[in-house]
Amino acid sequence: MRLLVVGAGSTGGFIGARLIQAGRDTTFMVRPARAAQLRARGLEIVSPNGTVTLAPPLLTAAQLTHPFDAILLTVKAFQLEATLDDMAPAVGPETMILPVLNGMRHLEVLAQRFGPHPLVGATLRVSTMLDDAGRIVHLSGVQDLSYGELDGSMTPRIRALDEFLRGAGFDARLSAVIWREMWEKWVVLAALGGINCLMRGTIGEVEAAPGGAEFALRFLDEVVAVVNAVGERPAEEFLVSARQILTTKQSPLTSSMYRDLQGGRPVEADQIIGDLQRRARQARIATPLIDAARAHLGVYENALASSRPPPH
Repeated sequence: MRLLVVGAGSTGGFIGARLIQAGRDTTFMVRPARAAQLRARGLEIVSPNGTVTLAPPLLTAAQLTHPFDAILLTVKAFQLEATLDDMAPAVGPETMILPVLNGMRHLEVLAQRFGPHPLVGATLRVSTMLDDAGRIVHLSGVQDLSYGELDGSMTPRIRALDEFLRGAGFDARLSAVIWREMWEKWVVLAALGGINCLMRGTIGEVEAAPGGAEFALRFLDEVVAVVNAVGERPAEEFLVSARQILTTKQSPLTSSMYRDLQGGRPVEADQIIGDLQRRARQARIATPLIDAARAHLGVYENALASSRPPPH
């Protein structure tokens, strides 16, 4: 199997590097500036599990001329539309596309462009960041990639993909309920991102504030109410875990959206919070906390777009 990783940022670079280390046929498609940086410095992973520098196979969009067996799509959700034309030559009749973008709207966008057949469900849980030198910093031990056919079937192609991904230095897991897991991931991302960004603090800092834990649970309840109405109902054991994670004392946990906000970078506000808000309105569900988080992030985005220093 030949895999193309679209994007060599913190998530795509991390998973792709581990696959290359394991001897899997993996190539990165990157923008020219990132290609130049990687050719000059290599792809460096700084991790609690060890630091490694690789010279990975690289292609730019202009050099992409043939289909791959599978594509791991790891760009930011707000970059998706601009990426479709670039990756199109890599999509053949039997290509599998594994998008690990945040939210759920990307599935509709990809199906509209390439049809439903290439799509494979996927979720990625890994806490990483790209530092100023372009190195990928692995922030914690979590490194879990799950995947499966959207209808839960065990097809020959998904079994071949599973064989390719397993045993490559991260937790790779074939799931028969990937559709539900994707909605569950959105629940966590929206709740965690909304709590961090609206309160401007870690989960532990929010929990320590008067009424902080109650606020976090109310935000989670709003998100779950929307998902129950418009998506796939989360499993009860997942909800028990989510409530604990979002109210843990002294927890340093933050979302990638909050870390981007703190760094003055563009955020996935519309894909993680805004799309959820739109679906809630279509279902006539009141979401005052989600609405407040979206407006709050909108202030930040407007300042960023006007080149003013954004509020931190």
